[in-house]
Amino acid sequence: MKVNKFTKEKSEFEERVVEIARVSRVVKGGRRIRFRILVVIGDQKGRVGYGIAKATEIATGVKKAVSLAKKHLITVPIIADTIPYQVTQEFGSARILLKPAPIGTSIVAGGVVRIIAELVGIKNLVSKVLGTANKINNVKAVFAALSSFDPERVEQAKKQMEKLKNPKSEVQNPKQTKSKKDQIKSNKKVSNLEN
Repeated sequence: MKVNKFTKEKSEFEERVVEIARVSRVVKGGRRIRFRILVVIGDQKGRVGYGIAKATEIATGVKKAVSLAKKHLITVPIIADTIPYQVTQEFGSARILLKPAPIGTSIVAGGVVRIIAELVGIKNLVSKVLGTANKINNVKAVFAALSSFDPERVEQAKKQMEKLKNPKSEVQNPKQTKSKKDQIKSNKKVSNLEN
């Protein structure tokens, strides 16, 4: 069997280019133009990372950004396809509000928050980007928010979800239960016998 050396092996991470900016610096002979590339990668199972790289060509910049993103991965706790609890985070002038949403809501978010939520594997989320439209600061604010979850509160949220999914019946045997009417009748009979 012949192996084609030009086929690309499939990566465990899905990658999305969030922003490509043309930046220049002034040197003696004129201007040097490069590209600044912001890439977010994720496996849709709770792991996500971002990388920012500069290069003279876009393709090499994307490769550099992806390798940086793989070095700086975070793990996000996902409970019932959403985040455990509401969180607000600031980074620079960017303010991000992330709220858990019930099943069926989908992702109600704009810009970079939607991209990151999809790559993490969150299916239900409500968010608002406050402050700035700067994509780099917004990405950093979202990552700070997603990595700020307290493990104790996450465990509490997991326990609450388990209680909602599997409500334990208070009564084990239905034959032993009596309705309120039956209890009142039996109490009346007992009081009549005593008289």
